[in-house]
Amino acid sequence: MMKRDFPALLLYSFGFLLLWEWLRPVEQLTDTDSMEMFVFFLLISFALSFFRMKWMWQSIIKLLFILFSINRFYYEEGFFQSSWLKSFSKDLMDNIGFLQARQWNDLSNEFRTLLFFILLWLMVYLIHYWLLNRQKIFIFFFMTLVYITVLDTFTLYSAKAAIVRTVITGFAVMGLLTYYRITQKEKVNDDRSILRKWMVPLVGMIALSVLIGIAAPKAAPIWPDPVPYFTAAKDKGGNEGSGGISRIGYGTNDERLGGPFIGDNKPVFMYKANGKNYWKVETKDMYTGKGWIPSGSTPIPFMEGDLAPVYSIPEKVETIKETAQVFFYTNYSSLSFIIYPAGIQKILEVEPKAPKLNKFEIDTTKEKINSFSRDISSYKVDFGIPKYKAVDLMLTTEFDSTVMGPEFYQKYTYLPEGLPLRIKQLTEEITVGKSNWFDKAQAVEGYFSNSGYSYDQKKVALPGDKDDYVDQFLFDTKRGYCDNFSTSMAVMLRTIGIPTRWVKGFTGGDFMEYSKGGESRQIYQITNNNAHSWVEVFFPNQGWVPFEPTKGFTNGININYSSGQTSSNNQTPPPAPVKKPQQKDLEETSKTKSKEKSLDFKELWSNTKLFFWNNWKLMTLVIVLLAGMTGILYRIRGKWLPFVVMVWYRFKKKDETVGTAYLVLLAQLDRYGIKRKQNQTLRNYAHYIDSFFSTREMTRLTVAYEQYIYHQNLPKGTWKESRELWENLIKKTIA
Repeated sequence: MMKRDFPALLLYSFGFLLLWEWLRPVEQLTDTDSMEMFVFFLLISFALSFFRMKWMWQSIIKLLFILFSINRFYYEEGFFQSSWLKSFSKDLMDNIGFLQARQWNDLSNEFRTLLFFILLWLMVYLIHYWLLNRQKIFIFFFMTLVYITVLDTFTLYSAKAAIVRTVITGFAVMGLLTYYRITQKEKVNDDRSILRKWMVPLVGMIALSVLIGIAAPKAAPIWPDPVPYFTAAKDKGGNEGSGGISRIGYGTNDERLGGPFIGDNKPVFMYKANGKNYWKVETKDMYTGKGWIPSGSTPIPFMEGDLAPVYSIPEKVETIKETAQVFFYTNYSSLSFIIYPAGIQKILEVEPKAPKLNKFEIDTTKEKINSFSRDISSYKVDFGIPKYKAVDLMLTTEFDSTVMGPEFYQKYTYLPEGLPLRIKQLTEEITVGKSNWFDKAQAVEGYFSNSGYSYDQKKVALPGDKDDYVDQFLFDTKRGYCDNFSTSMAVMLRTIGIPTRWVKGFTGGDFMEYSKGGESRQIYQITNNNAHSWVEVFFPNQGWVPFEPTKGFTNGININYSSGQTSSNNQTPPPAPVKKPQQKDLEETSKTKSKEKSLDFKELWSNTKLFFWNNWKLMTLVIVLLAGMTGILYRIRGKWLPFVVMVWYRFKKKDETVGTAYLVLLAQLDRYGIKRKQNQTLRNYAHYIDSFFSTREMTRLTVAYEQYIYHQNLPKGTWKESRELWENLIKKTIA
């Protein structure tokens, strides 16, 4: 039995550090918060195990801590109030029903937290068992290394420091356990000097190994990253929009689009209005093949209460006058730009109030409004919701220099040199038979919902140096988020001469509640997950009109189709699916077939990676649970394994079964603790067993076994007669 001394404390500390490595990626890769409570639970659990407190008191302390944590996470009532406990008990019963019905997605956060605590409880018990009873922990050490390296490969989690920490901790704990095993086997006296002589070279070996590993040159990877966007994880600059993996939210740098995002539901602002609106921040006009940049800057100052110099909607377009009140959350009150709906007219009632009216500046090229005050907490905005008429939107059929300046037209139809020709070919096929810009824009907008494109924030490719961002999305990956869809539509329309620009901002958010008082207005919450991009198309007589190509999103634009319609088909913009154009320089048939086989393999590999990416959390949980259950079953194998063996041998009919059954019995007796001494005959061992259990069954069974071994001939029915003796002895060994 291991003493509760300083080396044992080191062992438990190293076990805690190994288990902590499993928790470190959780907060970064999931929505789990307050990880310090889970770490503190591990500390308490290891401390209770180290001091070997009775299991009943350990369970009480751990349960109280779990309940306290759940109360702190999810309930406003105090811990000693019974109301929250009743609510939690009801939630617990409901979730047990969900488990029985296999409705995994309906499990509440409270119940998921409880399961996570139970999982940690189980892992602490297993480590305690490995350290105290088995004195072996290599399997858990190896599993930890596999876990962090897999996360390093397939997620944005960087395991460079984690691998070093795990190697140091793992080698240290295995070295200590080896010391304990040797001293117990050789019956060496517990001497601190011996431990010191063991620890000094162990620490030196670990330190030298780690230093050599860090300093040694490392070969470049032989294989490329498993999926294209994993290269984005190596973008250490961390700039928003630079193609690296980052949390979703509003960013200012869009020079290089692509790569995955991680959802972030932290609230940014609330607004009170008569309905849901898209909220603009800025537009960009120059597509580079990798992203968007503004073509210039034209700042114009204006004051609070002045008409905002934003001219995206002409006066001839009928509008509905509206107002909205914007309230920023504390973490975002330092934003320097103003968030506003389309059709903005005035900014009013800015808080906190300044000695003079607040001053703003708008860059009319980007239509981005900046505030000279960085601590605005709320403001009111007057705006007009445009009411478009389809008959007016359909008037424009081609560029007319008398109603649109050539410089303006060239600016918003600009495309980079070397843009793949097949983008234009695809657009022309989509818009075939459409005579006006509006119908063509609607055809392209609806194309993405009918042609196998999917919305995804995670498995999103990052274009290489020779790849075009739009071309890669349209023809290769067909998987992405709003930036992919909106940029593609804007570029596609430009290829057929329709002016467009790229818009960034936020969607309308989630309804929270109705405002108090007699206003009867709605309050909506905007989070970082609502950061969005869309397209605006310019019509000379209607201004900039928004379009929403992103699959699963709608902008609620108000278009009246009732007047001037010649066909009801105009009310259903999505066209039939259009096939992607073939490249002209097709290769020979034999090469094409081999290429198709390669593509099939790539698709299978891609689908496999996607499955692991989308389900890695569930798979990790299942593996850990299976490992825990396996450990428990192995630990209590003395209670269930004999029954399995007895059931198995009941189906045996041959008399020769006595031979294998007897050997199984010997192994079970050894496991039970009645070990056969070296050079002890079977007859003597059988007499010892019989005296131990006060029976004659072992001797009779041994006679049958010796007759089988030495004569290879048994009377008929021997196993039938011996099986009862064998089962009685097996049952006596069940612990």
